[in-house]
Amino acid sequence: MVTGELLTINQTAEALNISPATVRAWRLRGKITIVKIGRAVRIPRSEIKRIIRQGLQPARVLNGQPEVA
Repeated sequence: MVTGELLTINQTAEALNISPATVRAWRLRGKITIVKIGRAVRIPRSEIKRIIRQGLQPARVLNGQPEVA
């Protein structure tokens, strides 16, 4: 794993368009994988992809067409 693949909490929050406090809460609840380097906490870029995949919901299809809200 190279350094470019590890993100700070702020970088992770920015990539997911959420607050750093949310990323910290996920860390404390064990919802996100972290890497500790001394006292520094880093999040693997693969975790961002996993979170996005996990939250992805397929579009609902009605009569062969995507449903519009």
